[in-house]
Parts: sequence; C-alpha cells; structure tokens
Amino acid sequence: MDLRKACLVKPGAKVKLTARDPGATFGLDKEQALADLDVDRKRLFDLQYRLYAEKKNAVLVVFQAMDTAGKDGAIRHVMTGLNPQGCQVASFKKPTEEEMEHDFLWRVHKEVPRHGEVGIFNRSHYEDVLVVRVHRLVPKSVWRARYKQINDFENMLVANNVVIVKFFLHISKDEQKQRLQQRLDDPNRNWKVSLGDFEERKHWDDYQEAYEDAMAHTNSKHAPWYIVPANQKWVRNAVISEVLVKTLKDVDPKFPKPSYNAADIPARF
Repeated sequence: MDLRKACLVKPGAKVKLTARDPGATFGLDKEQALADLDVDRKRLFDLQYRLYAEKKNAVLVVFQAMDTAGKDGAIRHVMTGLNPQGCQVASFKKPTEEEMEHDFLWRVHKEVPRHGEVGIFNRSHYEDVLVVRVHRLVPKSVWRARYKQINDFENMLVANNVVIVKFFLHISKDEQKQRLQQRLDDPNRNWKVSLGDFEERKHWDDYQEAYEDAMAHTNSKHAPWYIVPANQKWVRNAVISEVLVKTLKDVDPKFPKPSYNAADIPARF
C-alpha cells in the first residue's frame, strides 16, 4: 500500500471529509507498522543530516487538526529521530497584540525554516481561514481573499527552495470525545483540557466545512495536502513517517563536496 498516494488530496479535487474514513488502517498490521516506524526514523535522520549539510533546501511540515487529533503526538513519535540542531517547531496560538497589528502572514514567515533545516508548524497560517471563519472574527470577504494570499505565499516559498508538506489529521467526533474524557480521567493529563475544548466541539460541523474549503482552495502539486486517518495513532504515525521519508528522498539531498582535496590532508600533519 502506497500510503502517500492513498492520503494525498489531488490538485483540483473537491474535499469531502465524510468520504474519508478517520479509522482507516489501509490493511496495515500494527506490529509491522511500529517496526517500520523505527526504520523510517533512521531514514529521516540520515536524510535530514544530508539536508543540513547541503543547505540547499528547507522542508516545512504543516500540521492542522481538530483538538486531540494528535499533532503533538505525531511530532513526538515521528520526529523524535531528527537532530534538534536542524529542526525547529513553531506553535501558532491566539495572535499577540503585536501580531494583530501586522498582516496575518507576518508571524508565520518569521518561522519558516532556513535552508538545511526541517521546520514543523503545530497549527499554522491556516488558522486564519479556519477559526476566524467559524467564529466570524473577520468578514467573509476577508477570509476568502486569504486563500489566494496563502497560495501566493506558499508559491514564493517553493520558488525559494522550501519544500512544503501539509497534513490534516482526521479524527471522528466520537474519537475526540473519548480522548477528551481520557484526559479528564487522568490527573497527569488534566492540564491538556480546557473549557474551550468543549465549546469548540459545538462547532464541529462548521470546522469540517472550513477545513474542506481550505484544503480544496490551497492544494497544489508543489504544496500538497494529505488527509491522515488519525483515530488509530499508530496508523497516523505510519502515514506521516512514510510521506516524509518519500518527500525527502524526492529532494535527494547530497553531502557537499569539500573545498579541499582530502588526499592532501595527511601530508600536512
């Protein structure tokens, strides 16, 4: 099973989340998938090392999802093998007063990874066509215009050697309820729950529609969306790791040639 192909949103295609099973396993065996994840982590480490050495391209990984879908978990389990020297994580929460005084992409552009690095966005610029739409924080004319602005922004990044991969972690409403309850039942995880999580659940259908429109309007061959079944955490991790390994293999980073003749070095000692 080609997991990258199975989860890819084809450019120009309409997005209907009800047609995507959040509990899909693609016929994978859990024990084998966990073993493959260990292998993929090692591959990611090697590919990132070459990316860091070459300093020709950057890779930007975007995670979007409903609450509890596993953005933090995916970053922890899949990215654990990456070298922190060449990897950074940026989380985008409610904009600060300073950020509100700039265009919505200002705070995002500052966090784009340098050449040679992998950058991970835990939420992203897409919040400005999701939350603001659902809660009517800006007029429709404003958030709709942002689709083109996002596309132009991502086109500019790609033209400057930033490879973009976007993941939507797709869980069911029932699964979200179970995960919220688990957090309430576990004293060590109570801190991960807020009253706002339950308020947001009331807007579930509105968010699903907003995600569908956002992905349909901002999906392209050079900055694709992947809809990842996330009810099963091991499936989520298997998909993400395979997509990232294949993406970095496509980049094909190589160690740069030294500026000296290595054969001459021993003679200098």
